[in-house]
Amino acid sequence: MSPRSSPARGHTLLELTIALTLGMVIVTACLSLYRAQRAAFERAADAARISRIGRARHDRTADADGRIHVRRQNASIEAPLFGCAQGRVAGADTAASCESLSGRSDGVQVRYSADAVSTWPMSGGAPTDCLGQAVSDVFVTNRFYAKASASTGEPELYCEGNGKQAQPIVEGIERIRVMYWLTGAPAALDASAITRERWRNAYAADICVLARGLLTQAGRRTDYIDCEGPSAHADDGRARQAFWRRIALRNSASSTRGAP
Repeated sequence: MSPRSSPARGHTLLELTIALTLGMVIVTACLSLYRAQRAAFERAADAARISRIGRARHDRTADADGRIHVRRQNASIEAPLFGCAQGRVAGADTAASCESLSGRSDGVQVRYSADAVSTWPMSGGAPTDCLGQAVSDVFVTNRFYAKASASTGEPELYCEGNGKQAQPIVEGIERIRVMYWLTGAPAALDASAITRERWRNAYAADICVLARGLLTQAGRRTDYIDCEGPSAHADDGRARQAFWRRIALRNSASSTRGAP
């Protein structure tokens, strides 16, 4: 080997090392930027999904509550609205009771006339319940509540229609919280504070739904505002957002007053 070739070879190796190092720095920076942008995109997509499912839950409940079309002067008709605190409505439509839910979700039952005005009729003209099932009864009875899916573990909004087969209709709903406005009451009441004979006096409801995202960020504590109002936190890395809405009940004896 020529003595002169050694320095040249050393320069070549040095240049190659520098080039490789710069290349690795650039690739690492690009990967970091890509990961940051992807994480930001996933968080934005998760937030949009939470907002979408939260609005979907409100829309479905608002539709059901807004279609209550009961003649209140007929004393034989059960109250069109009945709720459970931290439980689902169970039992016969006209003698409903409450079954507790581990997820602390409230449950609500709404009843209204089974006709083409109060429901979306099928092609043959038959009225339908919240699951699109044909209803042959005089009244449609829909029951809403949230619980975790037995198969996936993800929280879902369930509806039980006149067919008595509860089915999930919106994924990602972790909890429902409902407070009721009654004639003569100075503030909205929890379902547990309302006796059966007073449900006829309900003229509005404040509904809150807590939606949970799919994106999990391991080891990250997430803060959010709960349906109860105060700040809460979760250690599972899932984003959460609460949505509130007040719904007035049609044909209520007190509906003309409106909620405060």
